[in-house]
Amino acid sequence: MKNNVKVARIEVSITQEQLARKIGVTRQTIGLIEKGQYNPSLQLCVAIAKELNKTLDDLFWEVEA
Repeated sequence: MKNNVKVARIEVSITQEQLARKIGVTRQTIGLIEKGQYNPSLQLCVAIAKELNKTLDDLFWEVEA
């Protein structure tokens, strides 16, 4: 899954650690999500989107194989 979490996070000038704390996950989880190496639950996707003031469509999309 591709995502724009890193770009959106940088736009609002917060660190991985700050975002992680606000949504209740580890910094490592945020790093893996940003690299596309971890597929977050829908609940986690919604929490990230709310915190970054983005829609799910802004942040996440599936890549067609």
